[in-house]
Amino acid sequence: MKLLWKTQLLFLFLICSLISRASEPGLLRDSLPSTWSYESSHAVLLPSEDKWWQTFEDSLLTSLIKRGEDNSFNLLMTLRRMEAARLNWEAARAAYFPTVGLSAGTTFSRQSGVTTPMTIDPEDVRYLSLGLNFSWEIDLFGRVKEKSKAGKANFEATRAQYAAAMVSLGSNIATAYFNYRLAQCRIEVAKVQISSQERISKITEARYETGLASKLDVAQSQMVLYSTQALLPSLINMRVAALNTLAQLVGCYPRDIEDELSTVQDLPSAFQMVQIGVPADLLRRRPDILQAESELAGYAAQLGIAKQSFLPTLSLQGTLGTAARDIKNLFGKRSLQYSVAPQLSWTVFEGMARQKQVAIAREQMLAGIDNYNLTVMNAVIETESALSSYDTSLRQISLYRKVVKESHEAFDLAIDRYKRGLAPFTDVMNAQLSMLDYENTLLQTRAEALTSLVKLYAAVAGGI
Repeated sequence: MKLLWKTQLLFLFLICSLISRASEPGLLRDSLPSTWSYESSHAVLLPSEDKWWQTFEDSLLTSLIKRGEDNSFNLLMTLRRMEAARLNWEAARAAYFPTVGLSAGTTFSRQSGVTTPMTIDPEDVRYLSLGLNFSWEIDLFGRVKEKSKAGKANFEATRAQYAAAMVSLGSNIATAYFNYRLAQCRIEVAKVQISSQERISKITEARYETGLASKLDVAQSQMVLYSTQALLPSLINMRVAALNTLAQLVGCYPRDIEDELSTVQDLPSAFQMVQIGVPADLLRRRPDILQAESELAGYAAQLGIAKQSFLPTLSLQGTLGTAARDIKNLFGKRSLQYSVAPQLSWTVFEGMARQKQVAIAREQMLAGIDNYNLTVMNAVIETESALSSYDTSLRQISLYRKVVKESHEAFDLAIDRYKRGLAPFTDVMNAQLSMLDYENTLLQTRAEALTSLVKLYAAVAGGI
């Protein structure tokens, strides 16, 4: 018993000396960065929670984004990766607890009688055993803690990836939806122009039959009409392509949403109340910044793990059970057996491999810092570009509306002068072509403004 107490005291003294040595400067020369954490105040809201798309006041767009959240395979894959990372984190945290196993068996053995200087009779041994065995790495120097931190950082990075996928899905659905509405509106404009051009063509034919106009006027009116009709197939193809893209994003087949979109609807207003200038804390909501931050935290944890390899490992091994020749004696007092074996292991020399692992981990962390700074820079530039593009599109909309208004007035004047024989048909033809071109340009500019606004929402992770 005295020997046991002396052994335990010696063991505790050795542990205390190791702890004091580990705290001495020079063993761990570099301190780790400050605590890294995923701040909930900057967490990215899902599109269904942030509801930035409701500013467009389009119930169908709202419905499509909601269906996309439920059906998108890309989101499901990202969600499963996030769940796997969460389970890996929990597995790393499980190292805080001991590993316990159950064993049961029977042993048959025979001892030779001629292996000793004295010849003895061979002895047969048979007994039953039942017990528990356990092993436990005591996290004396924080090795398990660093592994847990690395697992948490990886989980937070995948959570940011999931948020990025959500933001991307919402913005892509909105963009595809606006492209579909743009194609619809351009088709309607072409149909209106075709109807007007058919009426003008009949006027030129009537004037030609009465001798008031030449055959050239008829040919020019027909040329304008046929060129506009030739636009319809390409516009219809644009509508089909936009429908296919939208269906893929929503996670369904085009036929499943075609009826909902069949009713022609004008593009929503692009004029929204938007702050010109985004606060820095709002940029920190961006998933790519949060992902870079979490990855950097993971690299810092890996550096900590590499440094912990210089310290000893303290573990506790033990068994507790019973053993007896007969099963009736298996649970008796005399059959109890146990063992407790604290173990301290410390690698003294391994050819400088640990130093190289620390150097590798440090370089990875420095690369992570560079990636974080680059991500922040890209976020600022992307946001400023989206703001500039949106502002430019709004200015163009105001100007093109004036141009379209004047083009209609120019057409009315040209057709009136032509009917009275005061102007050639080329004035009417040019007015027709210009009016169609300006109306399409106005629609395209409105769609570009909406797309720029969506990009701005995505640039700041949904909220402005």
